[in-house]
Amino acid sequence: QGKPLPEAKAETLATADTYEWFAEEAKRAYGRTIPASTTTRRHYAIKHPVGVVGTITPWNFPAALPSRKIAAALAAGCTVVSRPAEQTPITLILQFECLVEAGLPKGVANLVIGPPVPFADALFAHPAVRKISFTGSTAVGKELIRRSADQVKRLSLEMGGHAPLIVFPDADVEQVAQAAVIGKFRNNGQVCISPSRFYVHDKIVKDFTEAAVELTKKLRIGSGLEEGVQIGPMFAPQGLEKAEKLIADARGKGAHVLTGGGRSKRFEKGYWFEPTVLDHVDGTMGIMTDEPFAPVMPILDFSKLDDVIAAANATPYGLAAYVFTNDLTVATRMAEGLEAGIIGINDPVPTSVQCPFGGMKESGMGRELSVEGLEAYFETKYVSVGL
Repeated sequence: QGKPLPEAKAETLATADTYEWFAEEAKRAYGRTIPASTTTRRHYAIKHPVGVVGTITPWNFPAALPSRKIAAALAAGCTVVSRPAEQTPITLILQFECLVEAGLPKGVANLVIGPPVPFADALFAHPAVRKISFTGSTAVGKELIRRSADQVKRLSLEMGGHAPLIVFPDADVEQVAQAAVIGKFRNNGQVCISPSRFYVHDKIVKDFTEAAVELTKKLRIGSGLEEGVQIGPMFAPQGLEKAEKLIADARGKGAHVLTGGGRSKRFEKGYWFEPTVLDHVDGTMGIMTDEPFAPVMPILDFSKLDDVIAAANATPYGLAAYVFTNDLTVATRMAEGLEAGIIGINDPVPTSVQCPFGGMKESGMGRELSVEGLEAYFETKYVSVGL
């Protein structure tokens, strides 16, 4: 997949946490008793598994992303049919071997290897498949919405993002720059919740930019199996080419490349791209409108809170947003004003299995992880009993 070994180990441990948490949460799939309006009736609501679930996941987190769907579906009592991304199948194959070793009954979780279109066609055609859970691009997610209409199949969709990271003048510049670089360049920016637009208050933008550039220059690129390596190769040539096009577009419209800006010259082969920082960026540039999914940090300045909220929300995406401030009032206004399903206040990596994960607007429908992630695999059945 390309990520350094420490990141891969962290993903594997997070995957184990996901299975453990949902195994525990399965015991708390409570219904409820509802007071009746007469003495001759009793009302209650119970949770009913939605049925067979099909899961579709991408290559960037080949262990963690399938686990969010499979573990939750199994905890709800559903059976699962899963297909790994065709570029990274081995991780999910090994995950299924763990399920078998753990004693999961035959036929409860099913792994299908093959091209994506026939798999999706089968999920949508078969009436036994009652729900599809998808993580991937917004374009594909929209197509799934259209196709779900024929049988009114339930969908959970976690799609694209273009997360703003906003820094206020009371924040510690050095600490925030370090957090921003970690959040931006992990997995080469190939993360749906990766910060991709950096709005820094004009009082500190110079200091922040200098610190971010120095930290970015120190990132070590190389084989993910080597000690101390922080940046591996990008996953595919298409991602590298997109990064090049976005940077060329930004340069053509006046942006300055402060570090990086192209393929790494250290390697003759492979998809090695230098972590890049840009300034003199504006909203007309593609890097500000297209989900970059690349190791590129564009920096802009702002002066007013309301203006930066408006700029941050001026996108069809609404998956994640990040705010750095020590002012409680500012933090509260940002948390309430930003249109994103995940908001990290002084936290560049907010994902946790016990907390809901998902987006607003064109970033998705529904939530994964947490109690909401379990609820997504239930139907609520109301029972009324006459006495």
